[in-house]
Amino acid sequence: MDYRKLISDKILSRETAASLVSMWKHERATIVFSNGCFDIIHPGHAQYLSEAAALGHKLVLGVNTDKSVARLKGKARPIIPEKERCRLLASFVFVDAIVLFDEDTPLELIAQLLPDVLVKGKDYTVDQIVGADIVLQNGGKVETIELVEGFSTSKLIEQIGKLSDK
Repeated sequence: MDYRKLISDKILSRETAASLVSMWKHERATIVFSNGCFDIIHPGHAQYLSEAAALGHKLVLGVNTDKSVARLKGKARPIIPEKERCRLLASFVFVDAIVLFDEDTPLELIAQLLPDVLVKGKDYTVDQIVGADIVLQNGGKVETIELVEGFSTSKLIEQIGKLSDK
């Protein structure tokens, strides 16, 4: 089995993702969408994404491009380039599609895909979740998932920085 192809086939353009989501909806699959920078993949991401995937049949991820991450997180970020972040995420069996977006928020991507379920971490309230209004207006739902305590990209970067100080 060619695992590299299985992984690379999950990384899609917006147009291809929209066509695939449309086909999945036609097949009556429930489409779950989440997004993030996913700069350093850690156990918290794995648990969060597996729980998000359990809310439907297909999990689609919007991933911030390198330029978008730098605008949001500062010039030192991302640590891992977009191509590699996408490959790491695509290696999760429960992730079905990945789409890069260059905007600061995934609003346009959410409007294009119109997922059935929009998911973010419990550190957000529904009124703070970008695209929640679009999903709700189109009959979908918005869910928040408990985050794994002790894991965050910012904390990991901080811990790694402390190692170099020793």
